[in-house]
Amino acid sequence: MSELAARGASRTAWIRSRMPLLAAAKTEFAASQPFAGHRIGMSLHLEPKTAVLLEVLAAGGAEIVATGNHGSTQDDVVAFLREQGMTVHGRRDDTIDEHHANVAAVIAARPTILLDNGADLAAGIVEAGLAETVVGGTEETTSGGVRLRRELAGSVPFPIIVINDSMLKAVGENRHGVGQSVVESIMRITNLMIPGRRFVVAGYGWCGRGIAQYLRAFGGKVAVAEIDELKMFEAALDGYRVAPLADLADWGEVFVTATGFPDIVTPDIIDRLPDGAVLANAGHFPWEIDTAALYASASAVTTLDAAIEQVDLPDGRSIVLLAEGRMVNLAGREPKGNSLEAMDLGFLLQSLSLERVATAASTLDAGAQPVPDDIERTIARRFLTAIGADR
Repeated sequence: MSELAARGASRTAWIRSRMPLLAAAKTEFAASQPFAGHRIGMSLHLEPKTAVLLEVLAAGGAEIVATGNHGSTQDDVVAFLREQGMTVHGRRDDTIDEHHANVAAVIAARPTILLDNGADLAAGIVEAGLAETVVGGTEETTSGGVRLRRELAGSVPFPIIVINDSMLKAVGENRHGVGQSVVESIMRITNLMIPGRRFVVAGYGWCGRGIAQYLRAFGGKVAVAEIDELKMFEAALDGYRVAPLADLADWGEVFVTATGFPDIVTPDIIDRLPDGAVLANAGHFPWEIDTAALYASASAVTTLDAAIEQVDLPDGRSIVLLAEGRMVNLAGREPKGNSLEAMDLGFLLQSLSLERVATAASTLDAGAQPVPDDIERTIARRFLTAIGADR
């Protein structure tokens, strides 16, 4: 085993030892072989927790063909998975064109089941005319669920279980997992003090709720930017200042996007930001902050640290951009992503949903749909037992 693969193996061993829900699923799948004869095509962040998920699926008889997401791939984990006989494409420093080529390579392998993140594989399969070879799949994210229900509505003839529709994922992985990891990552990257600092969280979905909650828990002054009246109502009753982003632009010191939609921090917003404002994105796609416009307007761009850029503007202001506008908790320095417990829960949702697709796709509707209720309740019981909730 190469030195790089050995490092990935060592890091994965620690993660594996703290994921009891996936360990139990691996034992079950090894006996039942639900994925025998199937090739699972994956597009998902390649880091140690994902490696444990892929081990579980492989134990169930799956052939794995995978790639990561742009900018978050961890090379030691890729090397380790390749040592396990899996076909894995991608490197951390891939360009966006190379990333698209990696996704195309997974599609060209003609997977029969998809494990998608952002609906890239589903869109590519449909475009390539290969939909008849796919029995179904899962989609991890809010962004992918939106894409399936809008851009791809009516064009996907196989079932896709949207993991992000799950209340378990919403609370366990998005609110608490993403909330904790985004705040932790901003702290690790910038080393800035949270208490007393003014933060603006754009979006009050489950991820935005968690980010706001953890920022306030650390003593931050938090405002929420929203356009949905009901979410504004909720945020206000949760005790946050609530206003459109344009009205908060000159108030905030650190801005975190978590909407799942493009064009949140636009040139108009950038023009209103105070000198020294910090921009971070927690959404899946690097489109919430208009980085192209930010760079185009710059008089100078200076890399201050591995995940910190200072963008000097002609009017004398400087804007600080974290992780090039990509997911700050996975693309930043020393990326850790969500907590082990949150991803043990989330990836068990993936595993049992993929098992349902592999063994009972005919019982599911075509297109995007929520996690079946019986799977949700089974996992809730297992998670409560795992954390000793009755003690």
